Amino acid sequence: MTDHEKARKKILHILNDGEDELSGRMIEAHALRHEVRVVDLRRSDVSYERLVDEILAHDKVISW
Repeated sequence: MTDHEKARKKILHILNDGEDELSGRMIEAHALRHEVRVVDLRRSDVSYERLVDEILAHDKVISW
């Protein structure tokens, strides 16, 4: 495993009120070096059971 692969993290961004300029820039920056997933809680199809699974499966979680 290379140093780059070791440093690569799984990051989950949870958007409470949708994406704004700052969160959008941060998500884009993280996506350059890490595996990024974004969950927008404004969507009606969000499964909170699945969200808990996602939180536990990621190295870092950021809530906006």
